[in-house]
Amino acid sequence: MASVCNMLFKRSFTSKSVPEALWKLGRLNHIAIATPDLAKSASLYKNILGADISEPQHLPNHGVTTVFVNLGNTKLELLHPLGEKSPIQGFLDKNKSGGLHHICIEVDNIHNAMKELKAKGIRCLTDEPRIGAHEKPVVFLHPKDCAGVLVELEQS
Repeated sequence: MASVCNMLFKRSFTSKSVPEALWKLGRLNHIAIATPDLAKSASLYKNILGADISEPQHLPNHGVTTVFVNLGNTKLELLHPLGEKSPIQGFLDKNKSGGLHHICIEVDNIHNAMKELKAKGIRCLTDEPRIGAHEKPVVFLHPKDCAGVLVELEQS
């Protein structure tokens, strides 16, 4: 009886019957922190904690200025508002001291990820990926669909 069950189990879970994933979740790329004072926050990580940081990068299409803090196994992205329509300004209006804004996880196929996540009821904040701070396509997932966390997916 046990060998019959094993045979049926093996047959039902062969690569022919289980479709391959259309995309794969990858590594944590960065954790983004909104800050009301970019220079002060950058100085904390560089001068007090001894981290390697990038130069400020102005991203007018996203309404932010960013500084990346390199940690070896991942990065922190310090975010500061740029321009009047910055989404970070709205966040800082509600959180005067700043704080955790989003996490970014790499995916190997952003278009397939978006399609499958939408089919599962996860809302993307844009219909198409946009080019992010690393010059790669990104999309944000609605925090109400992701356990209260704003999730950014980035093409690896």
